[in-house]
Amino acid sequence: MKISGILGVGAISLAFIACTTNPITGRKSIQFANSSEIATMAAQEYKTTLAAAKVVKGTSQANLVNSVGVKIKNAANAYYASIGREQDLANYNWEFNLIQEDQLNAWCMPGGKVAVYTGILPVTKDETGLAVVMGHEVSHALAGHGNERISQGMIAQGLGQVAGASISNGQMNAIFQQVYPIGTQVTLLSYGRKQELEADQMGLYLMAMAGYDPQQSIPFWNRMEAASSGAQKQPEFLSTHPGPGNRIAELNKNMPKAMQYYNAARGK
Repeated sequence: MKISGILGVGAISLAFIACTTNPITGRKSIQFANSSEIATMAAQEYKTTLAAAKVVKGTSQANLVNSVGVKIKNAANAYYASIGREQDLANYNWEFNLIQEDQLNAWCMPGGKVAVYTGILPVTKDETGLAVVMGHEVSHALAGHGNERISQGMIAQGLGQVAGASISNGQMNAIFQQVYPIGTQVTLLSYGRKQELEADQMGLYLMAMAGYDPQQSIPFWNRMEAASSGAQKQPEFLSTHPGPGNRIAELNKNMPKAMQYYNAARGK
């Protein structure tokens, strides 16, 4: 009882010290892992993944992936600078690559390491559809969802009683591999429902800031749902991803603000 009481106080103190507020969505989360270390591990994992994959270079599709990524990155940079939080992005070294793979998949690791698989391009259909996907994935990185999941893993292993506590490289790497099992379908499933919905909201705003019509996010997610209909589905409460009805409802709820960003980007 005495030990658990001490740990409980430590957890409360940690939550107070390491509470991070997303400047775009306002969501609060616990993030106390070292962001620079996470970005370094992500960069190495990304390099290893690309070395084992067929990376598409120089095609119109590959160029479009890079172009959309740069537009969304620039929109994020401009927004963070406008609120005086450009330092939040200091550890980001963006890369946008297209991988020849049939999976309906895309992901962004901490530090801005983005991969889009060719299998999702028939669903995105056009540049705006691609912006929905990339805005969503970039948002996972900008929101610090990796840090949040790693921090949760550290707490679960009793490594987070003190904010900023140092742990061994082996311990950190083991937790990182649990959160980012790159090379499997789990890459898209390693976030919780709250994080997925936040990435939807944040991605909606970022694509709008970049000049893409956020209203096109709804037909994209409908197409994604139809393309995934062949796979056996789990009820929402068993899945890390929000159910399609919940996702569309949240997008519609956030659409008026997204349209404000979109109209501002177009000078209206």
